[in-house]
Amino acid sequence: MTEVRLATAADIPAMRRVYRPYVEETTVSFEYETPSEEQFAARIGAIMAKYPVFVCTEGETVRGYAYAAPAFERRAYAWCADLSVYVERDRRGHGMGKKLERAVSMACRALGYRKLYALVTEENAASVAFHEAAGYRTVACFPEQGYKMGRWLGVLWLEKELCGAACAENFPREIGELPAESLQTILTEANA
Repeated sequence: MTEVRLATAADIPAMRRVYRPYVEETTVSFEYETPSEEQFAARIGAIMAKYPVFVCTEGETVRGYAYAAPAFERRAYAWCADLSVYVERDRRGHGMGKKLERAVSMACRALGYRKLYALVTEENAASVAFHEAAGYRTVACFPEQGYKMGRWLGVLWLEKELCGAACAENFPREIGELPAESLQTILTEANA
């Protein structure tokens, strides 16, 4: 039985364990080296302070995680967030990614984000299909954007509409401002 819950600082080492093979063995991540424990903890800790970060557990073991992060630096882009989802490679295809994406999307919608983006390596057909099934659409293709594992790789930019244009009346809230009952509803629906 798997369960999605809000991530805690105690989950960060397990999240790094899940992420490591994507860096070292695939073109999914464009990083060349896995961040050190300290670097990864600082990165995820900074994201957790403002954005939704969820883990998917099987028993007590973290098997995957997902989060939203700033899509762009400028304030005018505040209503956009960037999605990342990582599931243990031998656990893909069992619905964990779907639960995690749903939790992040629902949280971002509740916080007032208009769009959620995903950048996907063009050759990663499974990830493209995953995002399309979750309601994303490809809005741009950037050929030969990254070089990893001896080849140039294209990147697809996908987006999912969360809230309409009227959300501009207020800047999105931070995850800590999400009422407990709203978070519980999100988790209940994500785990359904």
